Amino acid sequence: MKNRCKWCGKNPFYIAYHDDEWGIPVHDDRLLFEFLILEGAQAGLSWLTILKKRENYRKAFHNFDYDRIANYTETDVRRLLADAGIVRNRLKIGSAIKNAQGVLDIREECGSLDSYLWRYVDGIPKQNARKFVAELPSKTALSDALSKDLKKRGFNFVGSTIIYAFMQAVGMVNDHTTDCFRYNEIKELARSDKSSVCDKQCR
Repeated sequence: MKNRCKWCGKNPFYIAYHDDEWGIPVHDDRLLFEFLILEGAQAGLSWLTILKKRENYRKAFHNFDYDRIANYTETDVRRLLADAGIVRNRLKIGSAIKNAQGVLDIREECGSLDSYLWRYVDGIPKQNARKFVAELPSKTALSDALSKDLKKRGFNFVGSTIIYAFMQAVGMVNDHTTDCFRYNEIKELARSDKSSVCDKQCR
């Protein structure tokens, strides 16, 4: 039987997410944006709630096409508020639109969302070595810095705790516990993973 991070328990949604996604380095801008929006949508809720609604989110938000979402109108907002398949919160829906617009600005400045985000770890996944889930921090100095810059750029629902969860999800940090079967697998992936980074100063 495989030993996993204790947080995923026996829930099949958590197990699939843990085994197949959590901590794998992500460099696709669309998927990075998807994680950013979903982590923000989770605020005040459980991640399980969001995982169960994930496919509905993809349908409702045009597969997280940030070019399209950046141009959403009030008609789209009303459509989303009427969609029971997602979290119907006007502030969270509005933040998805605002954040999509922010991604377009970042892309113009840095070339990609990927290169902007990964500069915070110098383009290389940070390898932690936590033995127990209780040792996992809710935020770090790195997530504080990234959160602060995103807020300065007009992003919403990007507090440091949300951003650290995002960094864990997209593999910027490896926070699988050392007794988890995925820890060394993710660590090995990181050996060959390196993102181009944006070397421009923050606005």
